[in-house]
Amino acid sequence: MKHILQLAALAITLPAFAQTSPPEEFTRCIDSLQGAARTAGVSESAYRRFTQDLQPDMSVIEKLDYQPEFRMPIWDYLSGLVDEERVAEGRAMLTTHAETLARVQQRYGVDPATVVAVWGVESNFGQTFGKYPLVQALGTLSCNGRRQAFFRGEFYSALRILQGGHIAPERLVGSWAGAFGHTQFMPTTFERLAVDFDGDGRRDLMDSTADALASTANFLAKAGWQSGQPWGFEVKLPDGFDTTQEGRRSKRPISEWAARGVRRVDGSPLPGGLGPAGLMTPAGAQGPAFLVFKNFDAVYSYNAAESYGLAIAHLSDRLRGAGPFTTPWPTDDPGISRAERRELQGLLILRGHDIGEVDGMLGEKSRAAIRIEQARLGMEVNGRGGLKLLRALRGS
Repeated sequence: MKHILQLAALAITLPAFAQTSPPEEFTRCIDSLQGAARTAGVSESAYRRFTQDLQPDMSVIEKLDYQPEFRMPIWDYLSGLVDEERVAEGRAMLTTHAETLARVQQRYGVDPATVVAVWGVESNFGQTFGKYPLVQALGTLSCNGRRQAFFRGEFYSALRILQGGHIAPERLVGSWAGAFGHTQFMPTTFERLAVDFDGDGRRDLMDSTADALASTANFLAKAGWQSGQPWGFEVKLPDGFDTTQEGRRSKRPISEWAARGVRRVDGSPLPGGLGPAGLMTPAGAQGPAFLVFKNFDAVYSYNAAESYGLAIAHLSDRLRGAGPFTTPWPTDDPGISRAERRELQGLLILRGHDIGEVDGMLGEKSRAAIRIEQARLGMEVNGRGGLKLLRALRGS
């Protein structure tokens, strides 16, 4: 799971080696950590084996310190994570892994659609694991830059995972910050919550789909998932409803929301028999509004961002057959799907821009090209790839 938001909350900063640590300083740092690693349960032989000839990758320090100026509106965020392409693939995964998911639900109480939704958002159903060797990335972050105490804990944990034989060293790759596997566990999360569901004696989140899906359900169960209960649902607010004091944490009884005029988005009364709910309006009172329950909090704990939690929740609903949100987002320039983003990138290439790989991600190279085209077209220059720009480039 992508714990970048959690990393930002860590205040511990240890004296660091230079930001451009030369290899010899990095080697001295790695050697100096062996004693602490041994105390943390990593044998001397394992430490030597897995850190021998380890070289730093300073690109992870650049990512740690990078503060992007671009901020993605929630309608862009969701349009890229919950599109028709991902819904179709997710429904196929529900069918392919139906037997495993049924056993997972029986043991952990988490429904298949929610587990598969996490899988889809985290790694696109195992298609995007990340490319960074974890020992190298976490070793570099343990010896350079900020938050070394946090990353050293993850570094030692990664070494214990290898020492335990759960994952082959060459297969332990993931994000620059250390998340890995089908559903992107951090190493310490792996040690706490990963399970051996296929019975082979290893907890393998890289090459065992069964282990990965069951581990995800175990995470959610431990986070307070309530079997048979909804994460929440879209609602309609009465005119003039004051949302300033409301939020995910400010939970009230359903009866109180009903008394204040809140209804299901189709106008029907709120259902009974549910626990207290919080009102979430991620784009303000004029956009979609949601009553969210404890199960949303469980999903939120996977990666502490409400937009992330809403992506998981919405994708799970779509996998069950529900449609898009009823209330439109408060914008005249909606977000575009991954297929449309790939189309946009292709149009940028046709206009002579070097945007790198056509992957539907709209990274910095794509945004730089978008800014050029926005200026040429007389549009607001903000680097955002929305429906208006796509239509304009189609026309030109």
